[in-house]
Amino acid sequence: MRVVALEEHFSVPALSRRIAADVISRRGFRPRKISPGAPNPVELLPEIGDARLKSMDEAGVTVQVLSNAGPGPDLLPGADGVALAREINDHLAAAIAKHPHRFAGFACLPMQSPDACPAEIKRAVKELGFVGPMVNGTTEGRFLDHPSYDGLLAACVENDVPLYIHPHIPPELARQAYFSELPEGAGRVLETAGWGWHSETAVHLLRMVIAGTLDKHPRLRIIIGHMGEMLPMMMARADQVFQHDIDHLKRKVSQTILDQVWITTSGIFDQPPFIAALQTFGIDRIMFSIDYPFAPNAAGRKFLNNVELAPADKEKLAHGTADAVLKLKVGAK
Repeated sequence: MRVVALEEHFSVPALSRRIAADVISRRGFRPRKISPGAPNPVELLPEIGDARLKSMDEAGVTVQVLSNAGPGPDLLPGADGVALAREINDHLAAAIAKHPHRFAGFACLPMQSPDACPAEIKRAVKELGFVGPMVNGTTEGRFLDHPSYDGLLAACVENDVPLYIHPHIPPELARQAYFSELPEGAGRVLETAGWGWHSETAVHLLRMVIAGTLDKHPRLRIIIGHMGEMLPMMMARADQVFQHDIDHLKRKVSQTILDQVWITTSGIFDQPPFIAALQTFGIDRIMFSIDYPFAPNAAGRKFLNNVELAPADKEKLAHGTADAVLKLKVGAK
């Protein structure tokens, strides 16, 4: 079976080192704790070649859609951010060109220069062949409902590509308010993969709904990961509690999300959250992902093998919806 995983990551350390260490530290990046003998995801990120393909082949993953992880151009203002985004995207395009039926890409953007983002989206899609852009969390405390990003959102629509909203480390004020004065390792996990990432991404999307951003851009398609970033269990409640305060919107909260959002399974390989996602979003809105190298390919494929779906629905989950939404090249390796 063809298997597409679309929240898979890479890095370019030589380019990320252009970002000053104090800038990286202020954004909240801290070392990860690795179990003895376990592979270090940060060390696996840069390789986009034989080792990655071997891991994909062993797990039966046909295509990875790659996106930049770690410190990126969103940390740099002005020309420096624009240049870094271009170079990272060019690096990824060169790697994809070597294996065009195994890799595809999401573009990173110079988010501190909103006016430059539409041009980089167009270049990435039209010249580099990318499937869309990925935005990581907030930028200088701003969410995508900020008016400065209207051009970015419009560019996704104009170039007929989806926008992937991915988690990022919470801003400093949020880290201090919610995640400070905890044991260092556990506190880092709580503010990121243990909870903070997912709640912030859910808030990010809900802000775009409540602010009327998605009404303003009704043809904008959005992808979020991690089995819907906790939204499936809250959809009915959102409609209930917002009902008297959304006269300014054209649709109720759940309808807006279901009209414009797709979700992936990245990093969550358990049945209960999948069932909640399936019952709220439906099989046509869920796409398989692993979150490599932060999650192992084998674990993701085991989940896909074990999930109980009709054959046609499993094909949609494994590749059919992703092929259509991302317009992926389908052919021989």
